[in-house]
Amino acid sequence: MSEIGQLGYLALLAFLAPFGAHRLRLLWLRMRRPARAEAPAWPGRLPVVTVQLPVFNEANVVERLIDAACRLRYPADRLEIQLLDDSDDETVAIAARRVREWRARGIDIRHVRRGSREGFKAGALAHGVSLARGDFLLVLDADFVPPPELIRELLPPFADPGVGAVQAAWDHLSPDASWLTRAQALFLDAHFAIEHEARYRAGLFFNFNGSGGMWRKACVRAAGGWQSDTLTEDVDLSYRAQLAGWRFVYRDDVRVPAELPASLRAVEIQQSRWTQGGIQSAKKLLPRIWRAPVPAAIKFEATAHLAGHVVHPLTLTMAAALAGAGWATTTGFGLPTAVHVAAVLLATVPFVLFYGSAGWIRARGRLGRRIVEALLLGLGLGVPLTFAVARACLGTRTPFARTPKRGFHPVVAYRARLSGAPALLRLVLAAALAGAVVNTALAGSPAVLPFTALFAAGYALTTHESLRRPSPTPAAPAA
Repeated sequence: MSEIGQLGYLALLAFLAPFGAHRLRLLWLRMRRPARAEAPAWPGRLPVVTVQLPVFNEANVVERLIDAACRLRYPADRLEIQLLDDSDDETVAIAARRVREWRARGIDIRHVRRGSREGFKAGALAHGVSLARGDFLLVLDADFVPPPELIRELLPPFADPGVGAVQAAWDHLSPDASWLTRAQALFLDAHFAIEHEARYRAGLFFNFNGSGGMWRKACVRAAGGWQSDTLTEDVDLSYRAQLAGWRFVYRDDVRVPAELPASLRAVEIQQSRWTQGGIQSAKKLLPRIWRAPVPAAIKFEATAHLAGHVVHPLTLTMAAALAGAGWATTTGFGLPTAVHVAAVLLATVPFVLFYGSAGWIRARGRLGRRIVEALLLGLGLGVPLTFAVARACLGTRTPFARTPKRGFHPVVAYRARLSGAPALLRLVLAAALAGAVVNTALAGSPAVLPFTALFAAGYALTTHESLRRPSPTPAAPAA
């Protein structure tokens, strides 16, 4: 391998190292900073709360969502439920029937329909805010099943008039349905139990997650309202609100279970939307953040958070480099063994500690298996998420793609769109990396073999998953 190739490989390692270091810093903040105390109860008469349920073509889960929202334990005269339904399929009729049933029982629930889907979810929420009679807005996506006491658990921190939003932790309805759901569950466990908790304890900015949280309506309006110029309207509004001086609260002890995507293509749709929207939000917000009169620690953490998705092109480039080196006459880039050992440690140890700690906090079983599955899924998603980063960087506008959901008793076979070019590229890289592993082993280059094998396993597993037939629908949890 030429000196230029060696320098490029070392440069990639240097660029990737800060991402692992950032995970370790968040873990350190989570473990070392003390938990924060908020008001234990709401003082005085309970306020009016509006529950917003934004849906689009959710025939499989809309009844479950409506039922759960209508069973929230809160005084009926101070509870309003908005089903913000932009659907254009049988969801409309299913939802209308369920809404009528609950209205007949005395629940104030409205089936809100717009003339168009303009602005997608952000547009639906903005329309709902304009109609809402509540001072507080609880947002629940279609895949969520809120516990009955959710409003009462999220409301007390709003006793502080400076609190603009309170976010609950996401939990999972069927976290052990497959390796794919186990890996996603661990991703989300780490995001909430470590990332959110660390930022909250340290007084740093963090984001509302689009669902399972409550807003003060005055905060939404003061921050400029819901805007649809990014695919992560939740992240966008969160940062604008905190820049305007509102404080956010995270409640890790309050859990809201949700359905995890059951197929790889559904995961890719969801993760691609989050990735593209994250970079869009970075482009929109980072100049404003760096001009704002906030501490440097907030600026640096916001940058690491919003721009964190650039790791995907770097890992994809690393995969291509390893595949190319594995087929070269001299494998391993001609670098010392210590460099390759360092590469494996940088690529695994911070993330093993990060995800392992999240699994320990959430008391997940078979933790070693879960960590490996999460690492492999993260690597295998590198191709579609790199395409998402590219779309955001190029300014390509794409519609808000809903994540296909199956529910417990599906009535419609919603199918995720095939991923096209990313799927083909991943297949090519999977084959190239598998060949590189064999060639590296035969060439007697044990130093680079573990790193190449790690990438090869991630690409092979996700390629196999993308070709697999969907698994049976999971059964409903026991009541």
